Amino acid sequence: MLKYAAKRSVIAIFVVFVVASFTFSLLSIMPGETPVAIIQSVLVGDPEYNPSQTEIRATEQMYNLGDPLWVQYLRWLRNALHGDFGTSIYSGRPVFDEILVRLPATIELAVAATVISILVAIPVGVISAAKQNSMFDYLSMGFATFFIAMPSFWLGLILILIFSLSLDLLPVAGYGGLQHLILPAVTLGAGMMAVTTRLTRSSVLEVLRLDYVRTARAKGVGEKAILYTHVLKNAMIPVVTMVGLQLGFLLAGTVIVETIFAWPGIGRLLVDSIDARDIPMIQGCSVFMAIMFSLVNLLVDLSYYFLDPRVRYDEK
Repeated sequence: MLKYAAKRSVIAIFVVFVVASFTFSLLSIMPGETPVAIIQSVLVGDPEYNPSQTEIRATEQMYNLGDPLWVQYLRWLRNALHGDFGTSIYSGRPVFDEILVRLPATIELAVAATVISILVAIPVGVISAAKQNSMFDYLSMGFATFFIAMPSFWLGLILILIFSLSLDLLPVAGYGGLQHLILPAVTLGAGMMAVTTRLTRSSVLEVLRLDYVRTARAKGVGEKAILYTHVLKNAMIPVVTMVGLQLGFLLAGTVIVETIFAWPGIGRLLVDSIDARDIPMIQGCSVFMAIMFSLVNLLVDLSYYFLDPRVRYDEK
């Protein structure tokens, strides 16, 4: 297992390195205002400010923007390896500190959405598989298909219209207590719940057709004992994979939902930074999201060892 974990860690580091390189390159060649012009407009408080050549050279010297691109990249990469992603153009604070301030809100929203999804999806998926072709099965799969097809931004707007504007039960947006968390968590968890429900059902049905299940039935073992003792654990590997991938996406920044509900997470920070062309913040958010996603995927892969005793990575 240690050998496999080391191999997967190297792959995760390589993925983060590629994301960091692409992000730096694309932001450096994108059209529009140059970083120098953006910095000058922020310093003087005028978005339309046209800096002189003297001011441009002074700013390039202050922020090391006059060096060749490859020199800037190597400097940025060296600093990033030490946790220094630069300073935000607009706030003047270190990028990493800004991200850490927003991280708890994103984690809270992602975990709440995942919990809602798992609590609903796994029981519904198991019951649908156990009662295949029943009315419950048809209804649950119909609702799952409906929520898979519905975009998250549309669902969020519908929930705001019903529960905030019409019924006045929950706040429209903002960050605070449990009431502020419900709507964005349900919006995120609905699509995740639908996918997990369908995957749980198909995985359980596949395991129910295996030989050892027929042998257990022939020995007189009850259906509930077969389902919850023998089948469910073996059917969980693809489900855990899917939940882990979706959690990785959520922790990497729920951009649309955080924007709709004015949730102060990393996703909204990234959107605001793109609007403001805050290049150091965009670079830092992108790399941090890649790190979070790679870390979650690594933990999911290692969890297979404990879920299925047949999995022994050291033997490969």
